[in-house]
Amino acid sequence: MSRIFSITILLLLSIQMGAQEWETPVIDGYGKIKNFKTAAVQPDSTLQYNLVFDLKDGSEKDGVNVGLFKIARTLNMLGVAGVPSEKINIVAAIHGEATFMVLNEAKYQEKQGKANPNLELMKLLKNHGVELFVCSQATAALNIKEAEMNQYVQPALSALSVLSNYQLKGYVYMP
Repeated sequence: MSRIFSITILLLLSIQMGAQEWETPVIDGYGKIKNFKTAAVQPDSTLQYNLVFDLKDGSEKDGVNVGLFKIARTLNMLGVAGVPSEKINIVAAIHGEATFMVLNEAKYQEKQGKANPNLELMKLLKNHGVELFVCSQATAALNIKEAEMNQYVQPALSALSVLSNYQLKGYVYMP
């Protein structure tokens, strides 16, 4: 009986030791990843990563907009793979249901009745070179004035212009 118990304990310990932990190595606290060093496909540190994200969904993941979460996760995955920051260019087009995330703290509080959970992440992304553009067609439709937007976003004529312009410049579309 004690032999079976010992084998069971050893098996459980080996499973625990092999378990990957969630981490956020580049964007601290956001976009958690598990680093599987033996996965067949990994980011290539010799490539240039020019990515344009389409942020139109208003849903949240881990307390922030799901699109912002994806950008943070992308930066974390590229970082653990050793892709240098100078080989990463990320642009985001914010529109649709995601538009409200561009509000400054006071306006977000007024319109949504709570603090803007995206501001800290937007600041971190901006500090890592991510360009966040908001669709002026969406802000006009939602009656959001430029003075009501946070300092981490820039207005663009439209999300369509951001998405098409950057794809024509060779950026990969990230839905």
